[in-house]
Amino acid sequence: MAFFKNAKQPLGIFLYNIRLSTCSRHGYSTWATKGTSFAQSTDTKASKTAYLYWVSRRFNSQAASSAEQMSLIKQLRERTSAPIKDVKASLVDCNWDIEAAQKELRKRGKVLAMKKSSRTATEGLLALAQNEGKAAVIELNCETDFVARNEIFEYLALALAKKALFVQNSSQQIPGVFSFGPECLEDLKLNLDHPKISGETTIQNAVTEVAAMMGENIKLRRGVVMSTSSHGVVSAYLHRCPRPGLGRIAGILSLEVENEISQLDALQKVGSELAMHIVAAKPLFLTKEGVTSDVLNNERKILKSQQGDDQGVLLV
Repeated sequence: MAFFKNAKQPLGIFLYNIRLSTCSRHGYSTWATKGTSFAQSTDTKASKTAYLYWVSRRFNSQAASSAEQMSLIKQLRERTSAPIKDVKASLVDCNWDIEAAQKELRKRGKVLAMKKSSRTATEGLLALAQNEGKAAVIELNCETDFVARNEIFEYLALALAKKALFVQNSSQQIPGVFSFGPECLEDLKLNLDHPKISGETTIQNAVTEVAAMMGENIKLRRGVVMSTSSHGVVSAYLHRCPRPGLGRIAGILSLEVENEISQLDALQKVGSELAMHIVAAKPLFLTKEGVTSDVLNNERKILKSQQGDDQGVLLV
């Protein structure tokens, strides 16, 4: 309660009064703790005005500095999409130099991405790319559905699918179909053109950089390329498609005709509808040769039991 009589004074005056109590030896007046009045000399009034001006200038400079720091955090966040906590830490370490902080953030993100590479990634998207007579589908995985909906993740998936169109391999188990793993694409060059990730790099580095931005484990799991002859078309269907070329389930097939194709659009439409039915049917095998003996035996047992039930109904 010793400061009751000064409670309504402005902050600058209050700080000034405290300062006066410790500087009386320089000719300043002192004030009593009980709130008694005190005389002010001409020098004291001038000092008081100067001190209030100093407090105001200091407050304004601190406010401007905070606004600049917030602006830098916002800019670096927009550039990298990294978590705000990491963005601020990088700026502080680099003395608020945004260019140096961006480099530091990329280095730090890649280290964290390598540490997270062993974590399970079961979410993600399928990306489809097509050209004349060929289609490619790749599976890009992440840890959460939230990252799977991120525009940078979607952009990377589409870029990988377009690159997969150029994968070649003569050892095809099924004519016109080639399945491949991530090792077939990792060392290929990828030219990215996105506001937050751009430049030429390898596919492996691009995946690592996006993983650093997202803060999750991101993996290129697998892919498949299907091609057809000059007398055929490749059609595709994507289920649960957030945007063109992306989905959660994909079906691709090739249709061939004996003569030259006259109605390409009509054939493509039929192929897309067939691909949609294939996705709905959820087939376990693509060819007769791929069916295992265990599955055949189970299906035979089911058919025999169904036949026995039908005979029992007929006898009744």
